Amino acid sequence: MTPPRQSPPPVFPLGRPAKGGWFRRMPPAVFPGILGLLWLGLAWRKAAAVFELPLGLADASLGAVTLLWAFSVCAYAAKALRRPAVVAEDLRNLPGRDGMAALALSFSAVALVLMLTRPGLSAALLLSGVALHVALIALAARGLLAGPPEGRVVTPVWQTLFAGLAMAALPALDLGWTGVAAGLSVLSALMAGAIWLASASQLLQRIPPAPLRPLLTLHLFPAAVLGLVALGLDFGRLAQVLALIAALQLLALAASARWLLHSGRTPFLGALTYPLAACAALFLTLEGPWIGAGLLLVAWAPNWQVIAASQIISGFLFYSFHGVLQARATEALPEARATAVSAFAMCLFAGQTTGALVFASIMATAGYRAAFALAGFAMFAVAIWCRLRMAIR
Repeated sequence: MTPPRQSPPPVFPLGRPAKGGWFRRMPPAVFPGILGLLWLGLAWRKAAAVFELPLGLADASLGAVTLLWAFSVCAYAAKALRRPAVVAEDLRNLPGRDGMAALALSFSAVALVLMLTRPGLSAALLLSGVALHVALIALAARGLLAGPPEGRVVTPVWQTLFAGLAMAALPALDLGWTGVAAGLSVLSALMAGAIWLASASQLLQRIPPAPLRPLLTLHLFPAAVLGLVALGLDFGRLAQVLALIAALQLLALAASARWLLHSGRTPFLGALTYPLAACAALFLTLEGPWIGAGLLLVAWAPNWQVIAASQIISGFLFYSFHGVLQARATEALPEARATAVSAFAMCLFAGQTTGALVFASIMATAGYRAAFALAGFAMFAVAIWCRLRMAIR
């Protein structure tokens, strides 16, 4: 019996453009991941400033991601210039709206990256991003109104598409455009509040499908960005409130992480990136009081998932708080820095030893919940006292 004849494998030509030209199939779904990398680099830059680490690695990563962003924008621009109607077509489906919103937001992120070295280029990118974002809002609104009623359901993508203009307020603050930043943030806050209420009502009525659940992370983004804008406008208490909203949402998402990622691979995994990085940047900026919030969450946590999430956040913030205090100790007595650092270390280790004894006695008499609650309130008091002392100096 002769073996069957095997045909040669097909040969696919490489290096040739697809029929119709290069980049005609460029998907907008690449931009959420790129925006996440940009925000991760910005949060890394903030962490390097807080922990007094070298900025070289953060700037190098931001430079590489900026080149990737520029190539992707040029590729999508080539697709749109070849057939302009494709922009409206991409906005008709949920993955396209998610990607196009991230594309508009990425202009402001790159403006933040280049602000220190190229403020003029940053201003041009900011204005271009705002113009693009407004045009996308108009196209998306027209498409939603002209489409069927079932396509007008509020989704988390609306947080970046309709309430994402607050992102442009961050580079506007660095450029000194305070009025523009305040106007954009107020408009975005109104939109974000309405979308939060509508989404909460929908979530109580029906459970979203598993592939769409990662999009729920987008609800973190407006709270984190508006908190950073509030800090830039010197509204410290408002920033604390917005950070509390973001922290509660983050803990709820962390407690339901298995349910959130139940579908595995999904086109919306990029939505997990930039909201978390924006929250990290906000918490790094606020520092001290949020350690106390983490301890209070441990005290009244309903299950172990919330305890684990709050401990991760508390440990991260404790490190940032400790680094800031140590830096302040070196600045307190410039003429005797060795003495100041030695006194700081002595107080740190004395507090650790006596704190262990006090904490153990409280746990033995009143339980874990009372001990963590007392530690949380004490941490709030220490943070406020340090803030006042630093302001006086």
